[in-house]
Amino acid sequence: MQDFYGIFNKRAKCLMLAAIGLTGLSLPLTGQILISLESAMEIAEKNSPSIQRSLLNIEQYQYSLVAERASLKSRFSLTLNPFNFSNNRQFDNQFSQWFTNRELYSSGTLRVEQPILKTDGTIALINSLSWRNNRTEIAGFGENSNQAFYNNLYLSINQPIFTFNRRKMQLEELELNYENASLNYAIQRLNLEKTITSQFFNVYLEQLNLDIAREELANTTNNFEIVRNKVEAGLLAEEELFQAELNLANAQLALQDSELSLANAEEAFKREIGMNLDEDIQLSTDLDVREVIVDLDQAIAYALDSRMELRQRQISLEQSQFDLVRTKAQNEFRADVQLTLGIFGDNESFSRVYDNPTNNPSVGLSLNIPIFDWGERQARVQAQEVSIRTQQLELSEDQKQIRMEIRQAYRSIQTQMPRIDIAQKSVENAERTYDINLERYINGDLSGIDLERFQNQLSTQKVAYARALINYKTQLLDLKILTLYDWEKQEPVSVALPNNR
Repeated sequence: MQDFYGIFNKRAKCLMLAAIGLTGLSLPLTGQILISLESAMEIAEKNSPSIQRSLLNIEQYQYSLVAERASLKSRFSLTLNPFNFSNNRQFDNQFSQWFTNRELYSSGTLRVEQPILKTDGTIALINSLSWRNNRTEIAGFGENSNQAFYNNLYLSINQPIFTFNRRKMQLEELELNYENASLNYAIQRLNLEKTITSQFFNVYLEQLNLDIAREELANTTNNFEIVRNKVEAGLLAEEELFQAELNLANAQLALQDSELSLANAEEAFKREIGMNLDEDIQLSTDLDVREVIVDLDQAIAYALDSRMELRQRQISLEQSQFDLVRTKAQNEFRADVQLTLGIFGDNESFSRVYDNPTNNPSVGLSLNIPIFDWGERQARVQAQEVSIRTQQLELSEDQKQIRMEIRQAYRSIQTQMPRIDIAQKSVENAERTYDINLERYINGDLSGIDLERFQNQLSTQKVAYARALINYKTQLLDLKILTLYDWEKQEPVSVALPNNR
């Protein structure tokens, strides 16, 4: 009896040490970084290459949009020619005479131009000031010279008619490109959340496997001591000790394999979120789950109203409509109206330039009239219309696909809670079965091979239970991404877009 008391005391000590070791696994060691799923997402958002590319794409379109809007404001420009001198010998065909022209002039032009977004026209106020010293020597006629200031101030209006508004369309396209880039960022962020969650729980499972492997090693070590004491006391055959040694070796090898798998999973996880591979991490998570009620009709309605992929498809359709307008504008009937109103003055004295001004209005109309293009324009328009119908069909199919995916996710979620309950009961049954058979093993009524089988069964059920919990959380995340609605918090998903306009 004293031997058995000694055996039980050793077993109790081993189990206590194992419990202390497992408890230590849940607490970060000195120098370890404790990471939750939320903090992992924060790190990944700052360091993920895909997120960085999306942000750069947004930044590019944002600058283009800022530039386009700036181009709609008044433009001020000043052109200066401070000095220009020429001395030319030329022949006049009308008078059959050679003449020499010497010219010295300076000029400057101030231009204020304002685009008109609503009409795609342009209005400009222009003032051109110059000083000119001109001298001409004509053989047989003597010499003529002129030195004066000249100023031309006029208002110019240019308005295309019978065509589409190109400036307005370009602005709308840039706005759609910016919105599309923002949607891409939001989609990338949701995909990143799914990837990080998967990697996070993968590391968690590996840590759980390591905990179980350590527990198995503690149990196997304790069982080995029991068998060895019994063999030494002549209560068991020596073959049982050989099997106990083999079980101990297998448990030690399983622990090494679990450590290796955990190291690989942690490095893959740290690489994914952008951490240094040499940093030591410990995951912090709560796998407690509660049943979440999902309304299928509401889920489909949320998805059809909020899914960013559908909005992107609509943006693509709008851009195709723009392409159709451009296609119809090929070989189009178009007119341009030009109108200028101004006064011109010249005088030797700058202050008296407008003593005797001259009005110089002008108006012009230019027409582009296509006559025959062999059906080119009509064929191009029809091709673009077919492309639009194709995209409309794809939009309809996308909506059907979304409905189908949500229904599948909904059906899968409905089966998860029963699976979790079954997995939990399986763990409880496996624990009771292991405890019962451990007593039988201690009493010599069960072989070491059979006890190892019950130990493996318990470990398998623990992992299966953890996987059932993870599957439920993962499928809730999938439904959240599919519907853009957080069913656990009962609130819409708000994806913050950076650098909002």
